[in-house]
Amino acid sequence: MRRVFPVLSACLLAGFLLSGADTPKSAFDKPTLEAYLRHLFILPANLTVTVNDPKPAPMPGFKEVRVRIAQGPQFQDVVLYVSNDGKHIVQGSFFDITQNPFKPDLDKLKTNYQPALGTAGAPVAIVVFSDLQCPHCKGEAEMLRQNLIQNYPTQVRLYFKDFPIESLHPWAKAAAMAGRCVYAQKNEAFWEYHDWVFAHQDALTPQNLKDQVVGWAKGAKDVDALKLGACIDNKSTEAEVDAEMKEAQELTITGTPTMFINGRKISQTIDWPNLKNIIDQEIEYQKTAKNAGDDCACDIKLDVPGLQQNKTPMVPPAPTLFSTRNCWPIERDR
Repeated sequence: MRRVFPVLSACLLAGFLLSGADTPKSAFDKPTLEAYLRHLFILPANLTVTVNDPKPAPMPGFKEVRVRIAQGPQFQDVVLYVSNDGKHIVQGSFFDITQNPFKPDLDKLKTNYQPALGTAGAPVAIVVFSDLQCPHCKGEAEMLRQNLIQNYPTQVRLYFKDFPIESLHPWAKAAAMAGRCVYAQKNEAFWEYHDWVFAHQDALTPQNLKDQVVGWAKGAKDVDALKLGACIDNKSTEAEVDAEMKEAQELTITGTPTMFINGRKISQTIDWPNLKNIIDQEIEYQKTAKNAGDDCACDIKLDVPGLQQNKTPMVPPAPTLFSTRNCWPIERDR
């Protein structure tokens, strides 16, 4: 009898292992999918992988699974389409030829009650997510202010949204909140504030920001300095800035400046000739497409080795289209 039990136990164990080996793997099993992706993308152990629950996909026979790969405040979201049997994975963008190709981001972009320039109802709507303390945002803001409305007085509508990167810029959120206080008084005054902050970026600190802003307001047209100071002290606009930051995260924005041109995401700084090229093409396209623009009623990173990067479609000349200058949650190039 002493020999029977070890043999029986071994047979049961072998049967269990064989049964486990025969169990089909499924991408809907989160540990299985994580292990597969770590091997596929060569992900080191210090990167966290979070697999979200599946949700309906825009194409039949698949479900959408979002995976976040992160290291501290940096992250990259990967969208996967998993076949209903869990056997096949498709990575990349899904397009419906009957819809604007940038509709998913257009659906997320909210422009109501945002500082704006240009003509309402213009065929091209540009939404910029910016950080008032970011030096690269300053350069792009100056380029936009010098060129955009002068060249497209009726064809472009520009919206400004705040995405202060607090881990890198200690007074950026406070400046964003103050800007919303100014905007509450007058839209035109916001743009004066916008230009002033970027022009005085190097002189501002967390300690002197309020005094400097109130001092500016005393000489600004259509701004009540006392009312502005009270708004800053009461943090009356913090919820508005928090909502903008949440929207930026939902749009998977990982650095500033980030621009959306009729939903097309430009996540690096861009020079004026190439921006003008995109705008001109969009104006022409919208003459017949009519599926984007201002109030069009359209129902708007972490580099991982081995992971295919989603690149913004390039506009010739490709070598000079984008700069790598951005403000990121973890500073890389300064």
